[in-house]
Amino acid sequence: MAGHRSASPHDHARALAQRVRAFRENRGWTRERLAKEAGITVGTLGRLESEGAIQPGFFTVGAVAKALAVSLDDLFQAAQVPPITPGLWSAGYEGRDIDSFVASLVNSHISVVADVRLTPISRKKGFSKTRLGEALAEAGIEYTHLRGLGNPKDNREPFWDGRIEVGRARFRGLLQSEAAQSDLDRLALHARASRVAVLCFEKDESRCHRQVVLETVRNLAAVSVNPLA
Repeated sequence: MAGHRSASPHDHARALAQRVRAFRENRGWTRERLAKEAGITVGTLGRLESEGAIQPGFFTVGAVAKALAVSLDDLFQAAQVPPITPGLWSAGYEGRDIDSFVASLVNSHISVVADVRLTPISRKKGFSKTRLGEALAEAGIEYTHLRGLGNPKDNREPFWDGRIEVGRARFRGLLQSEAAQSDLDRLALHARASRVAVLCFEKDESRCHRQVVLETVRNLAAVSVNPLA
């Protein structure tokens, strides 16, 4: 009669990686923040949080435990990771800085950020495509730009001057294009499997075309829509 398989070094490394990520996310910290607090590089922390890493250094684990204000026993306990319900989150970065924005994503267990700006460039530091993608990657979050779901310049004024329903109606028509339909399908696929934040500038989604995107994908994928805290 076969006995139970004993835990391998890989099993212990996987459990440790899950515990470190869980404690970090519960604090709402990015990888960059925890690495800074622990006095280690982001790359080192990334390897520690990788479930494929084996036998991380004792002093590295100790520094991480101290930064998180937990004991080594807490980190080496079997991971108890709650299931994550997939769906859509509405994310406007107006009035936010990049660090607090990424922390909110991490705290909400977001796996993917879907950028629905037509042109992903911003005067706000950290929110242009390249820098944003780098910040998200450091936090273990995927970035994708869905240009087909962007609102063209000639349809933005109605959202600003109070003719919101006019802008929404025109944008719904634009969503019938082949490019938009393809990106809607991609977004729905992501939303069925993971937590996806749909990104644009406006804090108030009722003044933004992303509300139409969210409503459309909610019906397409049969998932919930939630505000990003």
